[in-house]
Amino acid sequence: MAEALELRHVWAGHGETVVLEDVGLTLGRGESISVIGRNGVGKSTLLATIMGHTTLHDGEILLGGQSLNRVRVYNRALMGLGLVPQEREIFASLTVSENLEVGARPGAWTKGRVFDLFPNLSERLDHKGSQLSGGEQQMLAIARALLTNPAVLLMDEPTEGLAPVIVERLTAILRDLRDSGDLSIILVEQNSRVALDFSRRTVAMDKGRVVYDGASATLQTDPERLAGLVGVARERG
Repeated sequence: MAEALELRHVWAGHGETVVLEDVGLTLGRGESISVIGRNGVGKSTLLATIMGHTTLHDGEILLGGQSLNRVRVYNRALMGLGLVPQEREIFASLTVSENLEVGARPGAWTKGRVFDLFPNLSERLDHKGSQLSGGEQQMLAIARALLTNPAVLLMDEPTEGLAPVIVERLTAILRDLRDSGDLSIILVEQNSRVALDFSRRTVAMDKGRVVYDGASATLQTDPERLAGLVGVARERG
């Protein structure tokens, strides 16, 4: 059976500027991995490349064994890719209910199931996106992605800018998603504690390349090696 997602010798970037260099990565069905690294090493570009938002110079990206190289962004979503962007990008002028309905597709993830995960959202259905707190906006961004019923969920810095108490709540939700068995997940996360606790396997990037792909436990027990991979091991919560 094909991997949920596979990158083969991918070179990509923004226009003529190459950011990712010879990146190889596999994500198994139902597997969750974390991606860590210093700022500016290509973590967000990795997710953008999978979604088709960058220029692919060489290599191949496969979703469930099917090449995405010539597939447009909206069709990648229809094929089973879901993205929680770093800037959340919810529709500020739409209500919570409308935000959830925009890209919803039939499947295991329903509004009821999402509200079980994020009960706060069910109490704010008529609130506009601009009226939500930062934590609620992040929950809405995740819920909206889940309602597209993706096979692979890409999450870009979901704890960024959130208060420690909200980070703890959100990481508990991320663990529930990981354990649901419905999804294959790539979590890009600057908070090394959150990243390493989230998944058994962690990928570290530096200067657009994968420089570590292995057990999270190895980095948890070797702070010097972790610091070498991510600089100062930052924890915001």
